[in-house]
Amino acid sequence: MSHSKIGSYRWVVCALLFFATTINYLDRQVLSLLHPTLEEQFGWTNKDYAIITSAFQFVYALSMLFAGRIIDRLGTKNGYTLALIVWSLGAILHAFAIPLGEGLMDILSWFGVAAMSVSVLGFIVARAALGFGESGNFPAAIKATAEYFPKRERSLATGIFNSGSNVGAILAPLTVPWIAVNWGWQSAFLIIGGVGFLWLIFWIWLYDKPEKQKRLSQAELDHIYSDEPRESEKTTLNEEKRAEKVSWAKLLTYRQTWAFAIGKFMTDGIWWFFLFWLPGYLKSQYGITGTDIMIPLAVLYSMTMFGSIGGGWFPMYFIKKGYLPYDGRMRAMFIIALFPLVVLAAQPLGHLSFWLPVLLIGVGASAHQAWSANIFTTVSDMFPKKTVGSVTGIGGMAGGMGGVVVSMLGGTLFDHYKALGHIETGYTIMFTICALAYLTAWCIMKLLVPKMKLVDL
Repeated sequence: MSHSKIGSYRWVVCALLFFATTINYLDRQVLSLLHPTLEEQFGWTNKDYAIITSAFQFVYALSMLFAGRIIDRLGTKNGYTLALIVWSLGAILHAFAIPLGEGLMDILSWFGVAAMSVSVLGFIVARAALGFGESGNFPAAIKATAEYFPKRERSLATGIFNSGSNVGAILAPLTVPWIAVNWGWQSAFLIIGGVGFLWLIFWIWLYDKPEKQKRLSQAELDHIYSDEPRESEKTTLNEEKRAEKVSWAKLLTYRQTWAFAIGKFMTDGIWWFFLFWLPGYLKSQYGITGTDIMIPLAVLYSMTMFGSIGGGWFPMYFIKKGYLPYDGRMRAMFIIALFPLVVLAAQPLGHLSFWLPVLLIGVGASAHQAWSANIFTTVSDMFPKKTVGSVTGIGGMAGGMGGVVVSMLGGTLFDHYKALGHIETGYTIMFTICALAYLTAWCIMKLLVPKMKLVDL
């Protein structure tokens, strides 16, 4: 049946998820783009900034374990609404970080607790609120996709809405510096944070469960449920699901879980590093600040879209040649893991033009997106469906903790070498870690799970 006869309202829902994910990444990037400005205004050290960014990563990581369960309990519409309100308020809260920090400092002083600077304390709280709210985006979006798309269309829909992360990373450097230069840094947090409430109007208006959605034709509703089991089969499946709930403790006994978690721990932090530290890098080494930073970062993050698209397609080349899904994916991931090695040349070639490190780091960031698309799918390759969410949550937490380690390490190294008068050495060390992380992670994953092996619960 043609799309015109089926209807296409489900793609309207996909568009809503795409824009929500774009806003999600816009909100989390405002701080990194304003880092050079705030660093000068408040006298932050690199370690101060690392603590602030780590607050987001730590809370985001812990919340990832529970976000899916909260969304399941509230339902997709209400769960996504709550997540977006919390993260938008968290984004806006950054604009009031100083009075917030002062208030908290007064409270802590009553108890005789010595705290950090007012600005750092205020931004930590705002960042934690943002991390808690943003952890609900992907569980809610994936749940909405499962509700509105038959299984055979879900990977395409997921790829489309997930590309919002790349678009958000591109739009942020094109908008945030301009807003900050013309209207002040607080305005950047207020305006970008407020965009989420505009999206919320359309979400509440346009989204409902498919069976309650008046804008869906009967043909499209039938299409959505076309590969769902019959009622008798549903009953059996639900009974099996209730009877076979798998604890996190049991999942941690499998090598496949550890392969995924270690792979996430070692590589997620690299993406966070690229997101949160590149504006500071371009300022400290090349003196690029304000609106001058817009084009280099937009170019760099535009490159990541090639990784997102190509990374999802690449394993199919090997799978079509007869490889089992996991084995074909791991072969593709090995090749992908070689691309970040070009980041090793970023510092040696930087004296020729700042565009060379920008482009080389862009290759590394693009490779991360390709790697990320595949490492998530290794879970569904090897685990029963009922455990995919839990294993993904474990890996998501591990990845977030990896981000905390990378941020804190970077902040410590940059302060140390800045004091010695050659901060470029700190970046050289961090870029070396970024370049080698994927190959190292691949070797550990391969050692833990050499061949495709389904988990038998």
